[in-house]
Amino acid sequence: MTAAAPDPTGDAGASIAALVAEHLRDVPDFPQPGIVFKDIVPLLADSAAFTAVVKALAALATATGPVDLIAGVEARGFILAAPIAHELGCGLVPIRKAGKLPPPTLRQSYVLEYGTADIEVPLDVLTGRRVYLVDDVLATGGTLQAAADLLVKAGATVTGIGVLLELSFLDGRAQAGLTGIQALLRV
Repeated sequence: MTAAAPDPTGDAGASIAALVAEHLRDVPDFPQPGIVFKDIVPLLADSAAFTAVVKALAALATATGPVDLIAGVEARGFILAAPIAHELGCGLVPIRKAGKLPPPTLRQSYVLEYGTADIEVPLDVLTGRRVYLVDDVLATGGTLQAAADLLVKAGATVTGIGVLLELSFLDGRAQAGLTGIQALLRV
């Protein structure tokens, strides 16, 4: 007899965690051998599921206190951040791959689970702003740590971090020393 899989858990409750879990697709060996990519397109393509995820992340953001801006990390973080900002009636700021934003910007290199990358934030809109940071997945934590560091260096206060999915087995929270993270689904 096989043991039953544990019920999905997350910071917005079991029902939203189950909804996210049922709408993810695993893609083995993408973008390189040994990586299991978590495809969120099935979730995005389901209007009811996508709406529920946006509302759940917006609720987590407002629970941190007043928010002036939602910051989304390129590229899948943009997809989540924009409707959350709309839902909350606040602004949006992109965190982009290096060289994609007009100057002035602040840049930081970081390590991800299958390489290195650079990201940038704009300097002219962050000073004194309260920012809730959003991305799709917390894996090893490098992207979110770099993004949070950049926001602070640019003069913002990071009120919290929201992700659709946390890959707990990679221990990204501890590796990056991140606090204030909320995940709709932890696996």
